[in-house]
Amino acid sequence: MAHRQRNQKKEHGATDAPRYRVRGVRRDPVDISKLSKALIGLVTAEAEREAQAEHARQTDDDSEHQGITGESPGIGGDSDA
Repeated sequence: MAHRQRNQKKEHGATDAPRYRVRGVRRDPVDISKLSKALIGLVTAEAEREAQAEHARQTDDDSEHQGITGESPGIGGDSDA
């Protein structure tokens, strides 16, 4: 029964998204360099995820269109010669 409980925890806790842990340390003055690097990293990661999703959407759309409009007439074409 303990084995079953362990497997359930793994199934429910698994996610595809990375988890970020933030620990606040109050500084005076604020470390703008660290703050800007963290913000740039987050924005870059989000832009990369969006670009991958857009690429996947375009790839899916292209494969659907090839099945419908990608038919070739074959050797010789449709000419009435």
